[in-house]
Amino acid sequence: MSRTADQVLEQEFLQVRAKILEIAAFFDRLSEGGAVTNEQQLRLLRDGSTILNDGADEKAARVQLLFSRQYESNWREKFGV
Repeated sequence: MSRTADQVLEQEFLQVRAKILEIAAFFDRLSEGGAVTNEQQLRLLRDGSTILNDGADEKAARVQLLFSRQYESNWREKFGV
């Protein structure tokens, strides 16, 4: 059964709020830790955060694609599968 937007907000607000606080604390710890050497990972996290605030749809799919590897036809050989 489909829920209304108000129902989703009411039922999931506390869980999502906790996740946002966890992410904010992560960025605070990162800032306190000095310079970052892996700029690529930091850029991916910031790009993912930007997706959450833009007005476009399909945020979960877009974030998933952001963190996914590009498809390689020889992936089986590459990973020994």
